[in-house]
Amino acid sequence: MKKKFRLQDLDCAECGAKMENAISKIPGVNEVVISFMTQRMTIDADPENFDSIIAEAQKICSKIEPDCKILV
Repeated sequence: MKKKFRLQDLDCAECGAKMENAISKIPGVNEVVISFMTQRMTIDADPENFDSIIAEAQKICSKIEPDCKILV
């Protein structure tokens, strides 16, 4: 399943790259692309675990950049 999300308060391109790298390591994630310029994240992941993958991705984003939120 592939979905796009808006990212709120992503303030740093380097932080976006760190998030992308960490999220790509979550089991069930096939591909993730984060664009700092458009403030968007595209994620392709296992549809059966998609909600838990997004929850884990939010934890990663908050750890790297505390104000960043994935808008569903």
